[in-house]
Amino acid sequence: MKKDLLFTEFNLKNHKLKNRIGVAPMTRMSAGEDGIPRQDVFDFLIRRAENGASIIYTEAIVTDYESAQGYPKQSRLLTQRQIDAWKSVVEKIHNEGAIAIMQMFHCGRMAWAEVNPANRAIAPSSNTPTQENPLTGAPYPVPDSMSQFDIEHVISGFVETARGAVAAGFDGIEIHGAHGYLINQFLSSYSNKRTDKYGGSVENRYRFAHEVIQAVHQILPEDCLLTFRISNWGIADMDVSLFDSAAEYQGMITLLSQEPIDAISVSTYGFSQKAFGTDKNMTQLTREATELPLMICGGIFDRATADEALQDADLILSGKSLLLNPDWIDDVRANKFMERYESEAANVAYTSEPLR
Repeated sequence: MKKDLLFTEFNLKNHKLKNRIGVAPMTRMSAGEDGIPRQDVFDFLIRRAENGASIIYTEAIVTDYESAQGYPKQSRLLTQRQIDAWKSVVEKIHNEGAIAIMQMFHCGRMAWAEVNPANRAIAPSSNTPTQENPLTGAPYPVPDSMSQFDIEHVISGFVETARGAVAAGFDGIEIHGAHGYLINQFLSSYSNKRTDKYGGSVENRYRFAHEVIQAVHQILPEDCLLTFRISNWGIADMDVSLFDSAAEYQGMITLLSQEPIDAISVSTYGFSQKAFGTDKNMTQLTREATELPLMICGGIFDRATADEALQDADLILSGKSLLLNPDWIDDVRANKFMERYESEAANVAYTSEPLR
């Protein structure tokens, strides 16, 4: 059994991490009209590096100026002004001995069409979540089923955003394939009803993710990390299993393992919960299908849960705890008693209230 790993070094590709703790990527709505986050959001990331995190993830950054955006005031990384703003943040993160990873995504059918410059939502298929959009109180709009042109255009957006991150000096890029957003919509038969080469079998539903990964990898420097995030849950219809079985999920992980990626990040409700009716959790099921380094997020709030999560994963990511407690890493090191934060407490990330 693995023990006492949390504050030991870990080699992730060519990066020696000082511990096994990272700040999870968290979607926010804090950017101005120029697509650049507020200064307190930048300061929050720098402060978490100062306070001991070895990996600093950005919020999820939308990948194009047309259909990617799902919420108001989201960030982009496509213009020189945006690149310059992030470059200074990345430099300060590096000065604290941490690495910076930019996460990028396309919202797909989760988009609120009115916030997109093209006033549209697109998805693998023209079906919607069953729940209403919590931001509007109305049903999600029926998305356009993506044409081949749309698919190629969206892939170009991922590539150009990755170029922006490289120019800003980021150590890595993460492709967001989780939480019911566009790539996850292709992976899941719950949202993907296509009958062409992008739908049907596991291999076909995986094809879009493969094309995004390959296109992004082509433009990355050799020393730039490339990671992929995956989950079995989405932010809408949260009780729905997005993969039909453990075997189907592991089939996707096997395909991911053949890609030029450096780690897989598994996002869960709770890292220890048994999955797909088996006696294993999501990390254990993932580990059975890959030898890639694994990051785990979900329900890690104190030293005991961090240590437990590392029995099956290589790195832990904290969202709510690191968002709401600037001293969380020191508190974990001291093995202080800490309660798990409720999701409602993290809503500060989506308001104008300055982050600590």
